[in-house]
Amino acid sequence: MVVVLGHVDHGKSSILEAIKDLKITSKESGGITQHIAAYEVEHQGKKITFIDTPGHEAFSAMRSRGANAADIAILVVAGEEGVKEQTKEAILHIKEAEIPMIVAINKIDKPEANPEKVKRELAAQDVLTESMGGKVPSIELSAKTKKGITDLLEMVLLISEMENLKVDVSKSPDGYIIESYMDSLRGPSVTLIVKEGTLKKGDVLGTDSAAGKIKILEDFQGKVIDAALPSMPAIVLGFENLPKTGESFRVFKNTEEAKSGVRKEKKPDLNQVLAESGVKSLNLVLKADVLGSIEAIREVLKDLPKDKAVLRILKEDVGDVNESDVKLAKGTEAAIVGFRVKVNSVARHLAEREKIRIKTFDVIYEFAKAVRDALERTLEPETVRTDLGRVKIVVVFKTDKGRQIVGGKVINGKITRGLQVEVQRNKEVVGKGKIIGLERDKKSAGEVLKGSECGISYEGNVRLEEGDVLQAYSEEKIKAVL
Repeated sequence: MVVVLGHVDHGKSSILEAIKDLKITSKESGGITQHIAAYEVEHQGKKITFIDTPGHEAFSAMRSRGANAADIAILVVAGEEGVKEQTKEAILHIKEAEIPMIVAINKIDKPEANPEKVKRELAAQDVLTESMGGKVPSIELSAKTKKGITDLLEMVLLISEMENLKVDVSKSPDGYIIESYMDSLRGPSVTLIVKEGTLKKGDVLGTDSAAGKIKILEDFQGKVIDAALPSMPAIVLGFENLPKTGESFRVFKNTEEAKSGVRKEKKPDLNQVLAESGVKSLNLVLKADVLGSIEAIREVLKDLPKDKAVLRILKEDVGDVNESDVKLAKGTEAAIVGFRVKVNSVARHLAEREKIRIKTFDVIYEFAKAVRDALERTLEPETVRTDLGRVKIVVVFKTDKGRQIVGGKVINGKITRGLQVEVQRNKEVVGKGKIIGLERDKKSAGEVLKGSECGISYEGNVRLEEGDVLQAYSEEKIKAVL
C-alpha cells in the first residue's frame, strides 16, 4: 500500500491520473481531493494500491490516517514551488508512521522548476535524498507529460522488495476503514483496506463504532468480488451503521460478538441547548457526503473564535438532507448546512414552508466562510464613535424648552449641523445633545472650521453655560466580527 502525500495543488491526484487514467482531478471541486480515495494498479505483474489524500490544511487527520495505513509513502513536491506548510506536515506524518519514503518532484516540465532547490529545502526538513548524501530516493517527473511515471512505479516495487513486505493471507482478516458514507439506495457504504488475511463475503466485521455482516463485497471500481486480499481496497455493504474513518476493523465469529465492542456516543442535550437560548449562538445541523469530510469540517470549525458567540453542532451525519433534519432545525432554531450532499424534495418543501435555511457547499473554503459569516450575523453591530471637533461656548443667547441658542468658537477640528455633542464642564462630561442649527457671520452654515466663531442651535438633556465645551462626534454601526 502506497500513500500519496503533499501540499495542496502540487499534483498528487494528477500523478495518480497519469498512472492509470483515473481522471480524479476533473471530478474534484476546486481542483482538490476532498476525501481519501484508494486505487489499485498493476505494474510488471504486481499490484500496487495507492491512497490519495487531501492537501488542504483542514484535512490533517485524514493525511495522518493514510500514512498509518500504508507501507510506503510518496511525498509529492512541486518543482517550481518547493516545500510548503503541508509538505512539512506530511513529512511528520511519514516519520511518525515509520514507513519508507520516496520523493516525487513533480511539474519538472515547467521552465521555473528547480529540483536541486527542492532537495535542499527537503534537507532542511531532515529529508536527505540520495543525491544529497542520504538514503531517500527521489524521482523527477511530470504528471502532465508522463515523464518519470514508470520510474516511480519501479521504485515502489524496488522498495517493496528491499523492505520484504509480506503478509499472511491465512490469518484472521484485519485492516483500516478508509472512508464511509451513506448511499441513498444501498445504505452504509464503507471503503476499507485489508492489512492481513483474506476478507470474504459473509464475514462479520466490527470496529469501535460499528458492526455488520458483509452482504456485498466490491473492488474499488465497483465490481463484485468474492474475496479481498491484503493491500486491496474494497467496498463493503452490510454495516448496520457507519464506522468512523481511520478505525481499524477485524473479523468476529458472529454479529453479537462484534456489537459487544461498539462504544455508544453521547448525543447532545437539546433541552439544554434551548435553555441557553439567551447566549449569542448559531445552531447547526451538519450533513456531509462522507465521515472524513465531517472530520475535516470539525477541524475548520474548531478554529473559529469563541469569545463572542457559540457555535453548536446539534447533529452531524452523512447522507442527503432529509425531513428529520428539517424538523430538528425547526425545533432548535438551527440552520442546515450540507457539504457535497443534496436536499431531498420532501425536506426542501418542508424547509420552504417552515422558513428553515439550508445551504449546501462543494468546497471547504466556501463552507468555512459561510459558517463564519452566519456566526457573525448573530452578533449585535458594534458602534464606532469618531470625534470631529470641539467648540467653546462664549455666550448663551436664549434658552427655551430644552433648546438653546449659544455663541462659541471652534477650538479644534470642525463642527457640522446634525452632529451629536458631549457637554464638558470643568473637564467632566455633564450631558449630551445635538447641534440642530449652525450659523456663521449670521448666515446658515453646514460646517464651521477651527478658529471660526459661530452661532449654534442646541438641543439636549443639560443646559449649556458659558465656558462649557461641546465635543462633536459621529457614530456609525458596523458589522461585528468574531
